[in-house]
Amino acid sequence: MTVPEILVLGSVNRDLIVHAPRLPLPGETLRGQRFGSCLGGKGANQAVAVARLGGKVALAARVGLRENGAAMVEQLKAEGVDTRAIAQPVDEVPGVALIVVGAEDAENQIVTVAGSNGTLPLAQVEALELAGLRWLIAQQELPLESVARAFERARAAGVKTLLNAAPYRPGCETLLPLVDLLVVNALEAQALVTTLGGGVAGPEALAQALHDKGPAAVLVSLGAEGLCWVDAQGVRRVPARIVKAVDTVGAGDTLVGSLVTALAEGQSVDDALTFAQAAAAIAVSRPGVQDAMPHRAEVEQLLKN
Repeated sequence: MTVPEILVLGSVNRDLIVHAPRLPLPGETLRGQRFGSCLGGKGANQAVAVARLGGKVALAARVGLRENGAAMVEQLKAEGVDTRAIAQPVDEVPGVALIVVGAEDAENQIVTVAGSNGTLPLAQVEALELAGLRWLIAQQELPLESVARAFERARAAGVKTLLNAAPYRPGCETLLPLVDLLVVNALEAQALVTTLGGGVAGPEALAQALHDKGPAAVLVSLGAEGLCWVDAQGVRRVPARIVKAVDTVGAGDTLVGSLVTALAEGQSVDDALTFAQAAAAIAVSRPGVQDAMPHRAEVEQLLKN
């Protein structure tokens, strides 16, 4: 089996998705337009995004076998994800995400239940094989102490670390000194800066404030306003591609997966950001989460236009 270059440490969920005319108000009941169920979780999503773009990727996770968890692992294998580091406890339930997508603006509301994602033990992290890796990616749907230990081991092994600080959780600021690349959206960036004692600011100031706390580079995604990147060389802004947004669920995971794929290939920062922005544009232009994630040929074709 091919040795992976990218290891994603993350969650695997069963996503239950309802499409409605708009997002409901508190206490309001809306008549939905359609319902679907699919494989999700930020870890699984990012691993699939990398695999579809040609990256050599493995996923380290914990997927309970109750509620048909085994089928979720088989689906990841079918996508080309190395699943050897996925534990499958027989007495646990997989994670679940309840998602509402509003048709008016394609925005979403999400509630997650951790299930087996919340039990990932340090022993599993200690057993991770890091030889040959270029990047380790983690998010915040797992125990933060497990993420911290994984990053410590990666740093010691010369593996670069990417933290997608989503969803925001108090205490995640302690991870920043262990991070090579921090990826957040504007709300997550503001929450982190506020926790660190800063005030309300624009994306460039937020990215710079987070960069000052340890990460070698910070990427703040701004939706229709594009991307803001800060590193030792300064600030880069990448405008968003103009597309009709159909469904924004999973767009951030597509961005992370495509960015780290390009960086692992040795693309320059500018080229990697352009590549990632193109992949995310494709993802938001069609419905679904992993179903919407593009393959390599689609991104390369868009970049030619």
